[in-house]
Amino acid sequence: MNTDANPPSLNQFTVAIIWFVLIMLAMALIFNGMLDTINNPNQQLTVSINQNGEKEIVLERNKYGHYVATGKINGQPVEFFLDTGATVVAIPEHIAEKLNLEKGQRFLTQTANGNSKSYETTLDSVSLGDIVITNVPASISSGMEFDEILLGMSFLKHLDMRQQGKTLTLRVPD
Repeated sequence: MNTDANPPSLNQFTVAIIWFVLIMLAMALIFNGMLDTINNPNQQLTVSINQNGEKEIVLERNKYGHYVATGKINGQPVEFFLDTGATVVAIPEHIAEKLNLEKGQRFLTQTANGNSKSYETTLDSVSLGDIVITNVPASISSGMEFDEILLGMSFLKHLDMRQQGKTLTLRVPD
């Protein structure tokens, strides 16, 4: 009987499983980063000064045709979904809690998904790159289950917007 062909030991099997798990975790992290970039191609915003001396930001449309960008509320990083159909900046309740926002007067909102209750609030600051607007009216919305904040007209009305092709240029007027 030849014993040269020994089966793999338990130790070798354990090492193989550990390597497999590590490779799968690395692939998951890489894939997750790629998905983040597909959803939000505007994670690193650069403000430029145009020929008229005005600040402007150029946003790229994501794969789904939306403008999503990283910004800040009261100095804390958030992800915005630009929505010219939203009257005010609309913040999902679970994000508002993380941002420690105070709920004001309650009111009923009508959305594409139906009616929900919301609360008035005012944001000390909202920033997109170096563009900062202070004392921005907003709502805390209990019916929003997603992780993006709707960047509505209470912020966007302070900017000039120009869409061309797959980009949206936001400019601070003089």
